[in-house]
Amino acid sequence: MRIGKLENSELESLILSKFRKIRPESLTVPRVGEDCAALDMGGDLIVMSMDPITSSGDTSLGVLSVHVNCNDAICMGAEPVGLLVTLLLPPDYPTERIGRIADDLAAAARVAHVDILGGHTEFTDAVTRPITCTSVVARMPKDRQLTGIRPGDDLVMTKTAALEGTAILATEHGDRLSALPSSLLQEAEGYFSLLSVVPEGKVALDHGCHAMHDVTEGGILGAAWEICYAGGLGLRLDKSAIPMTEATRRIAETAGIDPLRLLGSGSLLIACPDGAAMTEALRQAGIPAAVIGAVARSGFSDIDGTDIDPPREDALYDAFLP
Repeated sequence: MRIGKLENSELESLILSKFRKIRPESLTVPRVGEDCAALDMGGDLIVMSMDPITSSGDTSLGVLSVHVNCNDAICMGAEPVGLLVTLLLPPDYPTERIGRIADDLAAAARVAHVDILGGHTEFTDAVTRPITCTSVVARMPKDRQLTGIRPGDDLVMTKTAALEGTAILATEHGDRLSALPSSLLQEAEGYFSLLSVVPEGKVALDHGCHAMHDVTEGGILGAAWEICYAGGLGLRLDKSAIPMTEATRRIAETAGIDPLRLLGSGSLLIACPDGAAMTEALRQAGIPAAVIGAVARSGFSDIDGTDIDPPREDALYDAFLP
């Protein structure tokens, strides 16, 4: 059985290579490493993106559905406005729990300052647990389009590695992490409140960023590879500079998962000409940040010479499967 995303080579050859731009309103074409599309309909640009949430239980489904998609929009330089949410439920799913998912969607939307515009809900035997597929609609002034990464740019990372994956593991697999202190698991569960990168995206836009990319599947290593690959460039990364909490380190170690490849929503990568100035601006806004590498003309490696592999679907649950 195969579960997870297509490999990048498969995605390009089987799907993305088939699509060509036809409409003049379309400013972008789908590419590996690009999460959003932009349309020029007159006035501000319309920016759209879509992501499913398939690896989470219903305790975090609403939060992730909102923030993962709003994060994509801000990385394009666009302000999220609203969301369309499709909710698919297994046939035996209790109806009273549907309301809880809606409550979580509404609460997260208030935090992100966006509207839930509509969507679709149904029971189907095509799924075995609740999943969502959410589209974000955002707006962006025409003069705000990001220039794209450049050789020599610093790569800045906000917050810490694997916030999303750590929170999911602590929330949904706490019984299998019982050897760890309860205080540590409670801290990790609280990481769900840190998943939005819209605040740091706004700071980055005000301080000369060239490109941004939110960390999701494949973790911080996958996201760093993607942001450089999308610009046709390389990367020199300093893994030792990547911030990580003790809770993340110990939970990942117990689960047998590489925390640098673990789901990482809540952290933003920023390519910019002056990483020190960018991190200071972020810290002034109350957002922890660190310079973790630099954009190169070619090659993907750590500063010790170790190659950095392309992103793969992270193995969030592998250590917990029977």
